[in-house]
Amino acid sequence: MKIDCYGFREHPFQMTPDARLFFPSTVHNRAYAHLLFGLAQREGFVVVTGEVGAGKTTLIERLCTELVPKGHVVARVMTTQVEAEDLLRLVAVAFGASPAGSKAELLRTIVGTLWDGISRRGLQHVLIVDEAQALPVGALEELRMLSNVTEGEQALLQVVLMGQPQLRRTLARPDLDQLRQRVLAAYHLGGLTREETHAYVRHRMTAVGWVGQPAWVEGALDVVHQHTDGIPRRINRLCSRILLAGSLDQRTELDADLVDSVALELEQDLSEICSPDMPDLPADATSGVIRDLADRLADLEREVARRERVFRRLQELFDDRAARSRR
Repeated sequence: MKIDCYGFREHPFQMTPDARLFFPSTVHNRAYAHLLFGLAQREGFVVVTGEVGAGKTTLIERLCTELVPKGHVVARVMTTQVEAEDLLRLVAVAFGASPAGSKAELLRTIVGTLWDGISRRGLQHVLIVDEAQALPVGALEELRMLSNVTEGEQALLQVVLMGQPQLRRTLARPDLDQLRQRVLAAYHLGGLTREETHAYVRHRMTAVGWVGQPAWVEGALDVVHQHTDGIPRRINRLCSRILLAGSLDQRTELDADLVDSVALELEQDLSEICSPDMPDLPADATSGVIRDLADRLADLEREVARRERVFRRLQELFDDRAARSRR
């Protein structure tokens, strides 16, 4: 770690989700409340969407920590783009059942495993599907059918769908009307407010031993919010580089000019990553490669928007300094 000069026990802005550093912002508390409300119904679907880096995974880590000791079996599936039967095999493995056999045998095995957990130990089964925006309609329908299975009056399984905003567009399809009717709670995880961005940064730093050095000069964290739209992962990336720059210059204060210069440096780094010509795709290019290209295009569009914000910020600084010089 290159910021040892500040005396942190560990890096405050690691990109890996860490439930220990969970920050209870307004949007995260509301998303969590929607999750708990939906799960309290013991049936159906709960849907949480958000931009890349909005904190969905950290939210799920916190949920799992709380649910498991309370009589829940929580299984997690990370999807890319799998067809219906392959998804069922992933679900089987996640709940400790055999993924072998035909589709009929697979369904019988999954239902048997779920029923055994309920009847013998009174457990509630929750399936969390991450990156659910990549699931085809057939796979989502298979989850709906599985969530419909009951023994007596009790559903064997609840499903939490976590995904990027595209998931909402998918669920709005006319042929998924039956699934939508089983959604008990849905929430879109937006960015932090300006004030919450201030509190988030200070919370992360305090959690690893920060006692006020380096100090954030008034206005610096406002600029952090402008460059990141309050998205936690973007805040982490930017603040990590700000601390590095501050430590290299042996700064005891972090000001708005430093934030702007580091943000511009990050923009240049990303431009260099995205600028090389793409290699020719092989004839048998998979849908995964195409998705990667689409994700890269979306990233580029976001970078263009951020560059525009940087330009506006620099223009404001220029106008402000010009006004001061005239006075």
